[in-house]
Amino acid sequence: MTKSVFCAVLKADAPAMDKAPYPGELGVRILANVSEDGWQQWLQRLVLIINENQLNTANPDHLELIEEQMLGFLFQEGDGGGVPQGFSPRSK
Repeated sequence: MTKSVFCAVLKADAPAMDKAPYPGELGVRILANVSEDGWQQWLQRLVLIINENQLNTANPDHLELIEEQMLGFLFQEGDGGGVPQGFSPRSK
């Protein structure tokens, strides 16, 4: 039987992840409160945030910004997590 969690992103019960997707206490919190689908939505937003802001994941300052964005997206904490200002999807 698949374990479920009330997802902070989806605002509904959904299948839980098997293991923490992020290190430390934040990873434990994510595991307990974010579903697999919610985490996948975050990863899609993360790509957008990294590309639009030209972030480097090897830069500690950029990692701090990414974590702030993660908290905003997953838990609505702070002002982060939204679509980057000025983003306009390309037309196909």
